[in-house]
Amino acid sequence: MIRRVSAGITLLLVAWLGGCVGPQIDAHSVQPRPDGPRQYVCRRAAVPIVIDGRLDEPAWGQAAWTDRFVDIEGAARPLPRLATRAKMLWDDQYLYIGADLEETHVWATLKEHDEIVFHDNDFEIFIDPDGDRREYYEIEINALNTIFDLFLVRTYLDGGPALHAWDCKDLKSAVHVAGTPNDPADADQGWSVEFALPWKTLAEAAHRPAPPHDGDTWRVNFSRVEWETRVVSGRYEKVPNTPEDNWVWSPQGVINMHMPEKWGYLQFSMLP
Repeated sequence: MIRRVSAGITLLLVAWLGGCVGPQIDAHSVQPRPDGPRQYVCRRAAVPIVIDGRLDEPAWGQAAWTDRFVDIEGAARPLPRLATRAKMLWDDQYLYIGADLEETHVWATLKEHDEIVFHDNDFEIFIDPDGDRREYYEIEINALNTIFDLFLVRTYLDGGPALHAWDCKDLKSAVHVAGTPNDPADADQGWSVEFALPWKTLAEAAHRPAPPHDGDTWRVNFSRVEWETRVVSGRYEKVPNTPEDNWVWSPQGVINMHMPEKWGYLQFSMLP
């Protein structure tokens, strides 16, 4: 998603971490960091995952949840009012990503592939395998399982461009809604998403082994866009003149997702 950029971004760029070598992470635990890049050990799936959006298969039981998402600006902002968590697995064919989004009123309107999905509430994936601010992927999904996938040649600050015509070939995705989408008459519990991202597609611009080797570290982040809504004539509509909330796994420090040096470290492990 194209984010607003705060005035202090130039100073933050001076502190760019860069590079493709991340910290080595204990494969048996994930240690939260107050406001720095998050870390996650991605275990190898014992069996292939069925992509149905439910995250209830035994294989997902071996994957730890991430820390609860925080505001994109980090500890300077209040904790999000709704919980969001993600988890990951991998095998020789796919990187699997699942997420659970607490939501009392699930709604979505966009149905066509590559519509600008963040105009609805959405969940977003960002992957820059070598963390160099070039050639990275963004994939968004709403509660109707509508996908917006794009490829960034460079960050927007570095001149882009964003290639909306790019498709994550052979991507599998699914959504499960615990409730009734677009029905203000009842209260929902939330929605969950599930992805299988093919290594053969991610390898096109990874400049890293894909599938990865044991101990390899990639840079990734996740974002949730949440709009405040009201009910008018039995339908949800956005509250006018109210900006969206941006909730993320690894805080960016500014309202701009397109700073891969701020993303989390995803370390791949052969441990089941």
